[in-house]
Amino acid sequence: MAADSLTAAIDVVHEDEHLLAVNKPAGLLVHRSKIAIDEDDFLIDRVQKQLGTPVFLAHRLDRATSGVLLLAKSREMAGELGRLFMARAIVKRYLVVVRGWPAPEGVIDYALPDVRDRSPRKPALTRWRTRATATVPLELGRYPEQRYALVEASPETGRYRQIRKHFHHISHHVVGDTSHGRGDHNRLWRIYFGMHRMLLHAWQLEFTHPATALAIRLEAPPDETFRRILDLFGWADAIA
Repeated sequence: MAADSLTAAIDVVHEDEHLLAVNKPAGLLVHRSKIAIDEDDFLIDRVQKQLGTPVFLAHRLDRATSGVLLLAKSREMAGELGRLFMARAIVKRYLVVVRGWPAPEGVIDYALPDVRDRSPRKPALTRWRTRATATVPLELGRYPEQRYALVEASPETGRYRQIRKHFHHISHHVVGDTSHGRGDHNRLWRIYFGMHRMLLHAWQLEFTHPATALAIRLEAPPDETFRRILDLFGWADAIA
């Protein structure tokens, strides 16, 4: 993560007396974890310091993923929001750049394990639609040019690394994903585009507010790095 991002304020995209939503930077852990015991910088700590009040997680995002993260101002509200996520009553939309050109739209229905690969598999479903495509005149392997696509992905379940694993499953790997992606394409993007992050962004959440019963739509704009790729590939209008 860039040094300046370590001290930057977290962008708040929505706040009311019950909850708030922030735009999580890519590369920042959401909370303390046994798998990152040497880390000392966490989004939840930054937000609490920034706002001067306790906040509680309603859901989580992977460290490498950027975008809208929902937080509650009380344990009770966190529980209410958690129940909405469990009931699939919150619509989630992600922006993701993948290798190849997927179909115009589709559904990936493929069971996934939890954090441990040997754990029992559970139902997992992701819907997607392709918003834009591009061809890059760069040779890689036996292909003289490469195809990439900007996809809107809507996971209906919330399994561990679901989008990353699902697009790996259909061989449209997420660009920049060092765990489930393609190393040769990731290297190409680092060399030619200076891209050192995973291109997966939690873009929008839609749900009924538990306290007010009002329909709410939250949107976190892509960060400068992601926007640079949208502009470079002529994809900015695809999410306008």
